[in-house]
Amino acid sequence: MTSYARKGCFVFLLLGAMCALAADGAVAGDAGSVEGIITVKKKLTKPRVTPSADEYGRTAVELGADATKDPLAYERSHVVIYLEGEKLESRAITATMEQKNRRFVPDLVVIPAGSTVSFPNLDEIFHNVFSLSKPRSFDLGNYSKNQTRFVTFSKAGVVFVNCHLHPNMSAAIVVTPNRWSTKADDAGKFVLPQVPPGKYTIVAWHKTAGYFRQEIQVTEKGRSGVEFLIPVDESAIGKGMAGQ
Repeated sequence: MTSYARKGCFVFLLLGAMCALAADGAVAGDAGSVEGIITVKKKLTKPRVTPSADEYGRTAVELGADATKDPLAYERSHVVIYLEGEKLESRAITATMEQKNRRFVPDLVVIPAGSTVSFPNLDEIFHNVFSLSKPRSFDLGNYSKNQTRFVTFSKAGVVFVNCHLHPNMSAAIVVTPNRWSTKADDAGKFVLPQVPPGKYTIVAWHKTAGYFRQEIQVTEKGRSGVEFLIPVDESAIGKGMAGQ
């Protein structure tokens, strides 16, 4: 091969590599963030606090951060937001829901379908974690301190979690259809980063208020200004966990 031919091949390969890098950059740059705000109105759900221990487990009960949080901030931080749409892939993760001071910590976990949740017992007493929810029912049996159990959630939906030994321990696991999901912060703000351009349904879920949906169009620059108004009626307090 002549020197000219070798130079020509080198230039061709270099241009090909540059084009590939440019294409990759274009794909990454096409995704934008979806941002919005959650507003909660009417009367609020009070944080559930485990009462003093009975003869089964005489341990001190700490109220935890939720008990001292502003009620409005508490409700906003317990709203889950996620996207529904075609070609949005899931990405399995491993999350943790502890049993600590006879409470579930955290009491709300959000995971994509296919993910696994560990349930470690950090208390000096036994717990028995279970769920009767249709998306994923399970019963982990009695287990003691420093033991853990694992459950995989393959189907999207809301799974309510309780303890057979402590009836007022309750929590929720929201299994979303893809990896674009989050919880609002105390101020009600939320961000779903790197959303591919397209038309989607954005969903907000609250345990007593239920589901709220909007159709949104996301461009290469993302989408801001999404707003959800979540009405929480005092008469519905506690009913979001009941009978699930």
